[in-house]
Amino acid sequence: MATTDLEHINTIRILAAEAVQKANSGHPGLPMEAAPLAYLLWTRFMRYNPENPAWANRDRFVLSAGHGSMLLYAMLHLTGYDLSLEEIKNFRQWNSLTPGHPEYGLTPGVDTTTGPLGQGISTAVGMAMAEAHLVARFNRPGHDVIDHFTYVIASDGDLMEGVSSEACSMAGHLGLGKMIVVYLDNHITIEGSTDLAFSENVGLRFDAYGWHVQRVMDGNDLASLESAIHAAQGVTDKPSIIVCRTIIGYGSPNRAGTSKAHGEALGEEELALTKKNLGWPAEPAFYIPEDVLTHFRQMASRGNELESAWKQTVDAYTADHPDLSREMQRCLNGDLPEGWENDLPIFTPDLDDMATRQASGTVINALAARIPELMGGSADLAGSTNTMIEAETDYAAGHYIGRNLRFGVREHAMGAALNGMMVHGGVIAYGGTFLVFSDYMRPAIRLAALMEVAPIYVFTHESVGLGEDGPTHQPIEHYMALRVIPHLIVIRPSDATETAEAWRAALLHRNAPVALLLTRQKMPVLDRTTLASAEGLQQGAYILADAEGPTPDVILIATGSEVHVALAAREMLAADSIGARVVSMPSWELFEAQPADYKESVLPTSVTARLAIEAGVTLGWERYVGTQGDVIGIDRFGASAPAKIIFEQLGFTAENAAARAKALLDG
Repeated sequence: MATTDLEHINTIRILAAEAVQKANSGHPGLPMEAAPLAYLLWTRFMRYNPENPAWANRDRFVLSAGHGSMLLYAMLHLTGYDLSLEEIKNFRQWNSLTPGHPEYGLTPGVDTTTGPLGQGISTAVGMAMAEAHLVARFNRPGHDVIDHFTYVIASDGDLMEGVSSEACSMAGHLGLGKMIVVYLDNHITIEGSTDLAFSENVGLRFDAYGWHVQRVMDGNDLASLESAIHAAQGVTDKPSIIVCRTIIGYGSPNRAGTSKAHGEALGEEELALTKKNLGWPAEPAFYIPEDVLTHFRQMASRGNELESAWKQTVDAYTADHPDLSREMQRCLNGDLPEGWENDLPIFTPDLDDMATRQASGTVINALAARIPELMGGSADLAGSTNTMIEAETDYAAGHYIGRNLRFGVREHAMGAALNGMMVHGGVIAYGGTFLVFSDYMRPAIRLAALMEVAPIYVFTHESVGLGEDGPTHQPIEHYMALRVIPHLIVIRPSDATETAEAWRAALLHRNAPVALLLTRQKMPVLDRTTLASAEGLQQGAYILADAEGPTPDVILIATGSEVHVALAAREMLAADSIGARVVSMPSWELFEAQPADYKESVLPTSVTARLAIEAGVTLGWERYVGTQGDVIGIDRFGASAPAKIIFEQLGFTAENAAARAKALLDG
């Protein structure tokens, strides 16, 4: 290794170790072992522009082992991103741009949030999927306007987590040749040697997945690393993994190669010994040699040149394909096409009863005809979730133009891949499964909410109404489990018309993921000539049917299929001269975003007799019914029986709702 290379690499190592030491918190080991790899990637391979971190054709970089975040922050600072040395010194501190794990949307140059192990590499699969689709959709002979790689640094922990197995299996099946992973095979986890729990041959596993596999025996061998990355770039029909033997905490005399280097600051004494061992000056702290910084900062001018050259490519493309170019820019900007709402289906009460999953399928196909960037699929449940775009082909190896995604029985991978597609940009991605399996997707859903990106989740079979499959498939706690995730919008529409509005809401809210909770069982399409317009869904809750007179005696609040129960109960109460207002509340999150006066108009504080009706746990409804209200819910698991019998046995009938409402008034 040349002396100049070593100086650059040791700058990365010491900068990371010092930041962790100053914070007295963090993971110095990974940046110290992976510094040679990062140096190679960021100075000889990756295409990026520090002055425009959002450049659409940049290579994507995913530090899947997000605990080693100081590696990424060091590279961002050194190469000239808007990340100052002061931010490096404020590592892991309140309001800094250098949190413990990289956060998308916070730190310039961070392409995705990573932290939970396995999510980063799995998200990267979605990035590669989006890139391949955009290549197929927009590139033309002589005009490679979309052309970049997705690079990943992964750890033992990433590859132990099940989500990465699902995602990497899918990546191999799809032949995603623009995805390159370097696996840091350091033989260490928090508890000690990987031999304690992990003895598989990772290379053979990935070979079985259909990946191109290489091995580098020394993570400090720049020539071998460089040769392996070049070879990986040349393999276009399958993703690549480089199994690279590294030493965690390299350079630390007493901690290198031990679990102590993983999750603890080196300590002042060991840091001083490490500097001495690497031939680094003891003082000053956070020292960056001038020649090193000059070299790294040349990446900014190189990035400008790369982006300028790309813009010339786009100009030539625009001259030859003006319509395609405009469409590409629209998609990359995240703008919806004009008239995208024009063909939303209209559902009328003369239609046969319809499950909201069925209505959703009709809406998807109408939207897909207007929004060509809309693409999605399901976890092997397309026939049940109604998520197929009928006029489109499947997205498959060598046929990335397809818009129907076949995720297979891989809910974990589906959630992460949707995130990757959304952070990549240029597409709007959705994925479907039964609501009960949202548990498998929860880590990815949480990351989508944290990143404020907007995949759309089509969760069908959303209650005990799915019937005979029984309690293992009947979601009870899942409405609330999703509602407690900040920045996630949950919508449970009551009929086909509200379902169309729910899809409209999902596409209008592009800074938050949206979960649509849809029925298996059929229900009537509500007659909107006698009821309020379903456009009220956009406010989260609205007065669907009101009592006569200025103030209702009781308010019935319901979601989903239970709205029909509330409407029938209202008629029963009216026969007894009790004025009941029915409020359809498909989305708590949208309702909470409304002004106080609107919320008061729907749920006036003067009316304390309130009954909520929802086929899920009652926990949480006290927010809307107060201490004097009541909830018809399910605080137990379901049962295997026809849906009608289950609802009757658990009290979801108009008769029970009317009786419970009367009890509130009599109380």
